[in-house]
Amino acid sequence: MAEMKARDDAAYRSDRPDHSRSYRKITFFIALALFAQEATWNFYDNQVPVLLREHVASAALVGALMGLDNLLGIFIQPWIGNRSDNTRTRWGRRIPYLAVGMPVAAILFVFLPWTTSAAMLIAVMVGYALVANTMRPLAESLVPDFIPPERRSRANAVVKIAAALTIIVASLISLLVVDDHPHAAFAIPSAILLVVTAFVVWKVRDSESPGYQAAAAAPARVPFRAILHDLLTDRDRRRLLLLLTVMLFGGAWFASRSLITPYGMEALGLTRGEAGGLTLPSGIAYVIAAYPAALLAERYGRLKTMGAGMALFAASMAAGAVVQTPTATVIIFCVAAVGAAGFLINAAVALWNLAPSSQVLGTYTGLYAVTWYLGGFGGPALIGGVVDLTGWKPMLLDIAVLATLAIAVVAHLGRLQRRATTPILK
Repeated sequence: MAEMKARDDAAYRSDRPDHSRSYRKITFFIALALFAQEATWNFYDNQVPVLLREHVASAALVGALMGLDNLLGIFIQPWIGNRSDNTRTRWGRRIPYLAVGMPVAAILFVFLPWTTSAAMLIAVMVGYALVANTMRPLAESLVPDFIPPERRSRANAVVKIAAALTIIVASLISLLVVDDHPHAAFAIPSAILLVVTAFVVWKVRDSESPGYQAAAAAPARVPFRAILHDLLTDRDRRRLLLLLTVMLFGGAWFASRSLITPYGMEALGLTRGEAGGLTLPSGIAYVIAAYPAALLAERYGRLKTMGAGMALFAASMAAGAVVQTPTATVIIFCVAAVGAAGFLINAAVALWNLAPSSQVLGTYTGLYAVTWYLGGFGGPALIGGVVDLTGWKPMLLDIAVLATLAIAVVAHLGRLQRRATTPILK
């Protein structure tokens, strides 16, 4: 591992002057790619349930079909990440897949409203989910491919902000276009995806990235099973603990988002619309806090920033269980979103920096996604089960307890990090 790390360090450093301008440029292109992809995903989440309801009466079945993309992602994203890690072309290892996959995803997406039966709609949904899931980790993996470890948090913050802004884009398309032009509305995100694909493929040469060059100089390719074996058997448990933290905090985060509407109705006495709007200001707070969270991590360390952010999130949830009014809940969720930014901006970066070499960055991006999705599935189910036993009133306290478990794991990870010789948080 030491030899591979040394080779990577050499690839990310050169005798040329400051690279800040080139880092900002490539970060912009990566953020643009993620913006285009997430624009289709968010519009998909907004409008495809309505298409399903035209053919499927069961709300449970609609929910299951809408969750199919996350289920597919658990299997597809580590696989495509590893496959791209082992790809060698004159265009690099990520861009060839993006050049093909993003246009195919755009074409499948635009056909969604034109389907005429449940079977046809589900077939197109599965096709879109399969292709789009392969694109997510590839675009995200360009961050560690191009950006050196010490600057990855701020680059990841820009990427996360771009992804968050697509929520607003999808909402505006729904508000301004869907009612009058339901078919044409799907063409807008598709067009964005096609235009951005051409622009990114034209401007980005993945083969020039330090990560690709270091991987290309390595003597052998690494199969996925070898990466898993190393992860599970290595005496250095930091990577496993970090993934466990991602799953636990992901569970707390998703529970706080997915259960807030029934919580607002049952515990706060709000209408469905009022309860659904409780988290809107917190989304703005998250966007504002994202870049400062990256700068704090670079100054004070990623684990400290992640731990402090999770502590702020947990404390906010606990406070929300004590002061249960609509106004207080909005404020508490804004503070919690600021805390969550400290974790969400830096967790993937810590995992990239802990990866044994540049050869496996795409695979580690996929592993991060898997644990995040598992948390997104298990957290709301777990908190929902506790709610069935104790009622809606203490739900935010239940979420705080789950977040505290994540804090305990990251605290142990911090102790291991202080004794380790391989820095991951610079």
